[in-house]
Amino acid sequence: MEFKNVKAIALGNVYFEGKVVSHGIVMPDGAKKTLGVIMPGSYHFDTEAAELMEIVKGECSYVLDGSEEVVVVREGSEFKVGADAGFTITVTGEPCHYVCSFYE
Repeated sequence: MEFKNVKAIALGNVYFEGKVVSHGIVMPDGAKKTLGVIMPGSYHFDTEAAELMEIVKGECSYVLDGSEEVVVVREGSEFKVGADAGFTITVTGEPCHYVCSFYE
């Protein structure tokens, strides 16, 4: 995946003692994305904006808050999380690389 003519935010977002790290980019149209890596483990996130998570390398599973359904997402696949929601993401094995797009 490649992005052209973007503004990169050099300061990273570091979560869970460095086990999840992302960097922000701003697209030419003003849309925001983060590019990151998730090390093996299980992590809970809350959302403000709706998110589209694209898995570019590795795999993970997730459970949306209020659900018990575990959904496995592999390289080349994606999942959505609504605004003002939450989810638990779990990675086993190799690190999981992702692109997160924020949308309305």
